[in-house]
Amino acid sequence: MKFTPRSETTRQLIIESVANLMNRQGYAGTSITDLEKATGLTKGSIYGNFENKEQIAYAVFDYNLLRLRQAISNAMDKCGTYKDKLLANIAVYYGSMDSSGGGCPMMNTAVEADDTHEGLRKRAAEGLLRWKQDLTAVIEKGMAANEFKKDTDVQKTALTIIALIEGAILIGKATQNPVFLDVILTTAKETVQGISQH
Repeated sequence: MKFTPRSETTRQLIIESVANLMNRQGYAGTSITDLEKATGLTKGSIYGNFENKEQIAYAVFDYNLLRLRQAISNAMDKCGTYKDKLLANIAVYYGSMDSSGGGCPMMNTAVEADDTHEGLRKRAAEGLLRWKQDLTAVIEKGMAANEFKKDTDVQKTALTIIALIEGAILIGKATQNPVFLDVILTTAKETVQGISQH
């Protein structure tokens, strides 16, 4: 029998209430008691709207990824050049160590789930690949507009920017040193400068 949630409104309340918590603590580190405290709901109410904790984790990851993609999209919408659009991707992550949201959902999920939860690992991978596609599109448009060098290796540049951003978050959080985060994000900005015509 197909599971049907009792209430779409309650389901959304659960997702929004536990989004930051699950992003910080992860799937394994978040208990049903944590979910009850965060939502103010009983176990019965939570599981009346989600089949199991795994389904909550999927919905929360999707929600957190959407929030991140919207933040990046909003930052890029304010930019007049493709170079500034690439730099906006990087700027979104400045200060991400202090974020009460717990940092990048793709990074957190990939690190936790790579060997333990195939479904969440796949979701993180899809998020990263979509991000790569977005960056690739910006770089290609920038090349067509003569903002970026014609010999730019588009795939390599997109992956380098992602690797530097995610690496900056990992090293910054692990060492609790925001200076490392800034140093590596500056290197990501230099990557963008390196493909620019001016």
